[in-house]
Amino acid sequence: MQELPYKRTDRVGQQIREILGQIALKHIDLSHLGFITFTGVNVSPDLRSAKVFYSVLDPKYPKDELQAAMNKLRKAFRKYIGPELKRSEEHTSELQSHLN
Repeated sequence: MQELPYKRTDRVGQQIREILGQIALKHIDLSHLGFITFTGVNVSPDLRSAKVFYSVLDPKYPKDELQAAMNKLRKAFRKYIGPELKRSEEHTSELQSHLN
């Protein structure tokens, strides 16, 4: 079996980061907090949890209040990210079956 140049957790983290950006554009307004960019996602080896990193330009609140506000939005992001990840997995499965 060929070894990939990157780990599965890295690929999943990249995918989650992209999905979070799309969710922020389409479903969850973050402009009241500042201009937020998701910069990275560290995924646990078992793929059960992830730590999301972000940066903020022109923050509207002090750092601790901003972090608290982002933590309050976790449920909202989870609501949208689950279906997006499943949709992504389906596309990957379809692509793999076409390649085989």
